Amino acid sequence: MQNPSFEDQLQQLVGQAIGLLQPGPDEINVPMVRHWCETMGDNNPIYLDQAAAEASVHGGLVAPPTMLQAWVMRPYNVPRDSLGSNPYSELTALIESVGLTSVVAVNCEQTYDRYLRPGDRIAMRTVIDAVSVEKVTGLGTGRFVTTRQDYFDAAGERVGSMLFRILRFKPTPKPPAVAPGPEPPVSSIPAAPDKPRAIRPRPSLTHDQQFWFEGLQRGELLIQKCSSCGALRHPAGPMCRACQSIVWETVAAVGGGTVHSFAVVHYPQIPSLDYPNQVVLVDLDEGVRIIANTVDTERDKLVIGARVQLVVRDCDPGLSLPFFTVVLS
Repeated sequence: MQNPSFEDQLQQLVGQAIGLLQPGPDEINVPMVRHWCETMGDNNPIYLDQAAAEASVHGGLVAPPTMLQAWVMRPYNVPRDSLGSNPYSELTALIESVGLTSVVAVNCEQTYDRYLRPGDRIAMRTVIDAVSVEKVTGLGTGRFVTTRQDYFDAAGERVGSMLFRILRFKPTPKPPAVAPGPEPPVSSIPAAPDKPRAIRPRPSLTHDQQFWFEGLQRGELLIQKCSSCGALRHPAGPMCRACQSIVWETVAAVGGGTVHSFAVVHYPQIPSLDYPNQVVLVDLDEGVRIIANTVDTERDKLVIGARVQLVVRDCDPGLSLPFFTVVLS
């Protein structure tokens, strides 16, 4: 009997389940929903306000659909390889055997069949959904590997699903280092031409947020304000989340705020940015949050709770962006 080809071996694993049905450690509960809403800045009353939820089409409290994965996530102290040998580990070994050893997350797509309510308890089953043919990407030759997580309630009815797709790729090898030769006399070394700095990625402008970038070009950080109820919102959107009005105006932020969280990015590096790249999530004094980079701020000054001040800078021709600098409190 002829051995199956490499491609056949990969495709035979598609559709196979990875482990058993995985139950969530806790039932859907209001405290976890509250933490999620506070972290995400989601003020929809159907998640935490009992009276508002009962008056809505839901007839009671429901959980944010985007929390779907949170209810069954693997605890931090449980290693990834705790399932032992399984179809996904076989797939990984096959792919790595041809040099596709590097991984980068690409995207996930969630589908919601119904809202979850406090008291529900869900479980998840994971299957290998698809393995693409070999493709040539900017990172190197690779394959897209997609898993599908299906979520079920206690009655066995599916409540949602998630496709998670990653790229397994073979990094392009670096050219071998060339041994340095003898240095020429200083007088014979030509002056190195100034290499122009790469421009930042350009924003994809839409009707909903064009005003924001236009305001920055004037040195203003504008916040969208509902003309009906006065609620502020950022990022900008076509409709007020509080009263569903589509009539809005803007107010200019004073610029003061507090660091809610931050990250220092070292890799991957984009040529148009400086590294280490300090990214802050700022609670503006007006009551909305914004993500931006820092300027004139040393790493040891960047702490949660630090006071910051807005600085609008022209980054490239036609592009102005907000930055924040830590100020003495």
